[in-house]
Amino acid sequence: MSINAHASVPAHLGLILDGNRRWATAQGLPTLDGHKKGYENLKTIAKYAFDQGVQYVSAYVFSTENWKRSTEEVDYLMKLLIWVSKHEVKELDKQNIRVQFLGEEERLSPQVIAAMESAEAKTEDNTGGTLLLCLNYGGHQEIATAMNKILLKQPSGEITPEMITQHLYKPEIPAVDLIIRTSGEQRISNFMLWRAAYSELYFIEKHWPEFTEQDLQIALDDFENRQRRFGS
Repeated sequence: MSINAHASVPAHLGLILDGNRRWATAQGLPTLDGHKKGYENLKTIAKYAFDQGVQYVSAYVFSTENWKRSTEEVDYLMKLLIWVSKHEVKELDKQNIRVQFLGEEERLSPQVIAAMESAEAKTEDNTGGTLLLCLNYGGHQEIATAMNKILLKQPSGEITPEMITQHLYKPEIPAVDLIIRTSGEQRISNFMLWRAAYSELYFIEKHWPEFTEQDLQIALDDFENRQRRFGS
């Protein structure tokens, strides 16, 4: 895409799924129920995005900072991820959606890792869009991991931006074109720091479980009308 060109459909859409717990509290539900509702909504929104021509949808489902949450909540989220990887992936597979995970395996249980690997293997040949679940993910950690990989190969000498890009998690994944964050917060919270260098940002007051296909379409229309300058 040329500099100053009007954007069209983002090839890579990033989603910061904020507000699951606040949504549940507002509904008078246990806060953990918000996470399940949030995942159900992610399926709907990702499918709609792929139908509009988006190729990659990255969802920030569990950050490296989320380990600070209560043991009960962390355990629930890990069990939910295992359940999604084992059962819900069948539906995603039928929809020709590829599932991949982005993040560090450190601190994840063998059960979570096995479920992730199984989901990736089952859907690896699908071509209808790639759903990236960012799990135990942090932008700082991704860059640090890339740097350490480079230094192991090349203890001295110049390190270029291209080298860092080539050593990110799943380096074949392109830069993020559009990041949407729900629940009114206006920051990116350590999400996709390297790939988000020239991302367009879109914020909405709604909590994630309330975010609809119509809301996504409005965001996509807004993106289409922007002029991307890529730092110029």
